[in-house]
Amino acid sequence: MPGEKILLAGGGTSKSWKLLLALRILAFIATLAAAIVMGLNKETKTLVVATIGTIPIKATLTAKFQDTPAFVFFVIANAMVSFHNLLMIALQIFSRKLEHKGFRLLSVAILDMLNSTLVAAAANAAVFIAELGKNGNKHAKWNKVCDRFTTYCDHGRGALIAAFAGVILMLLVSSVSISRLSINSKKSSTAAAVASP
Repeated sequence: MPGEKILLAGGGTSKSWKLLLALRILAFIATLAAAIVMGLNKETKTLVVATIGTIPIKATLTAKFQDTPAFVFFVIANAMVSFHNLLMIALQIFSRKLEHKGFRLLSVAILDMLNSTLVAAAANAAVFIAELGKNGNKHAKWNKVCDRFTTYCDHGRGALIAAFAGVILMLLVSSVSISRLSINSKKSSTAAAVASP
């Protein structure tokens, strides 16, 4: 019938199933893009590091993500979250007809929340270091980096934008997962009430 909602095994309607799948695919793309862009972020420049008399002393310096533990954490966390989303997408597509029990929905909702937290922590740690690279710290006498390595900083900025899009999408995924869990628990309690004499 038109307008009738089809309840799927495991709670939720076909509309919520499609919404969750779309959000997972977008979160997968965002976190994978963040991991790839930051993981390939590298720039090498020859800079004047000192001047002796009138003779400039030059050195070739390379800025890469491995130099900062926060950026390494960023790449690993985004890769882990994208892998989680890939597994959940496959699970959602290939086990659509199977009966979903409450424990499975609960574990998926908990994993979604944990991955939301992980990608948010990684993005915030990377933003702190990016701010330091952009503006330096006069009190600690740390110089700016982004005025010399502009391409490196631009790529890092793009990775951070993708990561924060991933954070927002993972929060939406978590919300939908929790709502599906709630629908499933209501459906289970209704079925138990009907079954008891």
